[in-house]
This record gives sequence, C-alpha cells and structure tokens, in this order.
Amino acid sequence: MDVSNLQVIKASGEKVQFSIDRVAESLKRSGANNKLINSTLESLKKELYDGITTKEIYTRAFSLLKKGNNTSASKYKLKTAIYELGPTGFPFEKFIAALLNHSGYKTETGKIYQGKCVTHEIDVEAKSDTKLILIECKFHNAGKNSDVKIPLYIDSRIRDIKNFRKNNNHKLELEEAWVVTNTRFTADAIQYGKCSNLKLLSWDYPKGQGLKDRIDRLSLYPITVSTLLSEREKNFLLSRDIVLCQDLINDNFYLDQLEVHNPRKKRILKEMEELCKH
Repeated sequence: MDVSNLQVIKASGEKVQFSIDRVAESLKRSGANNKLINSTLESLKKELYDGITTKEIYTRAFSLLKKGNNTSASKYKLKTAIYELGPTGFPFEKFIAALLNHSGYKTETGKIYQGKCVTHEIDVEAKSDTKLILIECKFHNAGKNSDVKIPLYIDSRIRDIKNFRKNNNHKLELEEAWVVTNTRFTADAIQYGKCSNLKLLSWDYPKGQGLKDRIDRLSLYPITVSTLLSEREKNFLLSRDIVLCQDLINDNFYLDQLEVHNPRKKRILKEMEELCKH
C-alpha cells in the first residue's frame, strides 16, 4: 500500500501527513533489531487507512513489537507510560525527582518556600553542594500542551521567592528554575522561557535533551512501561514511591507483598533488568 499521501489524526485532533520514517525511528529507539523493525512496518502498512489516529497506529505497532521483543515493546510505550503516572500528576513529580537523584542531586517534593509576598509550594527541590534548582511540573493528558500562561505564572512565583532570598542572605543561591511537562510547550511558552531565563523541559524539548532523550540515554524508565505488571500492581508500587524500574530491582520485596509467585517474580525482575541496561 502506498502510504505517502495518508493523513493521520493526532491526539489534539490535528490532521498531519503520515511519515513512515517517524514510525521507523520510534521503533529503532525501542532497541528493536532491523528484522523486527522491518516486519513490524510491513505488517503496519497493510492496516493503515486515511484518517487513522496516531493512537491506533501506536497500539498496533506496540502489539506487533510485543510479539517479537517484550523489552522493545516496553521502551516503545514510554510516552503512554508517562501518561500512566497520572492523573494526579504527583507520581510524575516523583519521577522527575528520581531522574535528578540519578544526576547527583538531593531532591524533595512539595517543599514550602517563603516569598516576599506569599508562600509557595514547589513541586521538586533539587540541591547539590553549590546549586539549588526549583522545579514546577505540569502534567497533562494526551493532546494538551503547556501554553505561555504556565511559564508566566511560574516565573512570577520564582521572582517572589528570589526577592525574599535576596533580602535574607541565603547561603545557597537559587541558580535555576525549571518548568517540566510530559507533553509539549507552545512556541510562545518556549519564547517566554528563553526571555525570562526559565529552563523548559518537555517530551521533546530541548532538542536532543528532552524527557524521552534523557530517559532513553540513562535507561531510567518508569515502572509503568512494564508489560508484565498489572495496573493494580503498578498503582501499588507507585503508592510506595517505587517509580523507576531500578527502584523495583532494589526493593523487590514489594513483589512479595503483592503475592507475586516466584516464576512470575523472576520474569518481572528480568524485564526490569533488561530495561535498566545502558
């Protein structure tokens, strides 16, 4: 089937030109070998039609990958796995804190900071010996991006905190403020971030340094990528602050609490270890 002229519908409802190369690239990022990538693409082409949704394409590609390589299927579902950290957004904050922990920072979530005018609850605080970073996380469902109002609002809060700290001689300088979203920023939001010196981090921004790039590069996958854990088991683990696959390897006694029988426990831990390999 000639797929070069197909239109697909994104989660936002926008129609765009279908790109087989983009699908191939996402399959490659999952670690699948060329044989599995080619067979998946050939099977997928037979099921495409004009007006198909990107969600349908993802679901079918995921199903085909899972038959060929479970670990690749898990990595391929990363974007969906991030959505599964919701809907409250709190596990997403824990996930961002966990990423920074593995970069050498000490982190806390939900810290209260005094501003010149009012107090502010900050989603994630990250500290090193010389550096303080305050991070606000904006979790959205598929199809909803973070517009300019979000960095505008957060910038005003950070300025209030900075004004208080400047007048009270704090030893540790507030060096950076971040806004992190699991989806994307609009062009205006990015422009405001650059102008106001806010660091923006989204699914694919900055280019080559977005969330998906950092997660893939460091192999710091959330447990929600697992194809073996049930939804109930994932929610139980998240409620115990087991956010990363690495966390479950270190604290695998939680699988005993879930009464996971030994052969299945071994399969789950093997999946976790495969996902944590660099």
